[in-house]
Amino acid sequence: MEQAPTLEKKYRLWIIIVSILIPVVVAILFTVKLRDLGFDVKPLTFLPPIYATINGITAALLVIAVNAIRKGNRVLHEKLMKLAIACSLAFLVMYVAYHMTTVNTRYGDLDHDGQLSAMESAKVGSMLHVYRFILATHILLSITIIPLVLISYVRAIGQQFDRHRKIAKITFPLWLYVAVTGVVVYLMISPYYA
Repeated sequence: MEQAPTLEKKYRLWIIIVSILIPVVVAILFTVKLRDLGFDVKPLTFLPPIYATINGITAALLVIAVNAIRKGNRVLHEKLMKLAIACSLAFLVMYVAYHMTTVNTRYGDLDHDGQLSAMESAKVGSMLHVYRFILATHILLSITIIPLVLISYVRAIGQQFDRHRKIAKITFPLWLYVAVTGVVVYLMISPYYA
């Protein structure tokens, strides 16, 4: 049993590095537009419905995986969780690729000029605040779940199942919220894509 805490200690530095590096790199890449750097790239406008679908698949995988472990099916649970992690990584790559190749879309921007006119603001009304709240919590929790998912995973592979369960009870609802709100954010912003 002494090996598992050692495994967690072994990966602790990597968990910290990855948990910091991913949000920082994403934030930097989010501001980079390949066209501005001289690359002749077509906007990857087809990606948002794909990565929104991947978020939906991730949510379903998480729910099915939790049900599998409650029924004692550890093998299925492990496979589904690995697939959920892979889906989250695929989402991240597509999300960054989309934002590096397209102009940012603003909620309520009907004429696609990058600004919200008084008429556009009036038209969306308080839904703009709802959208911003959902988006903000989605982004903040997506950063928060990185170390939680990594710690949960390391504890599971280290067979520290009691410790894994404790953190998974926090990780699961937050990760599920991020996956579901990813779909909601897409559905809310999609009418404003150019």
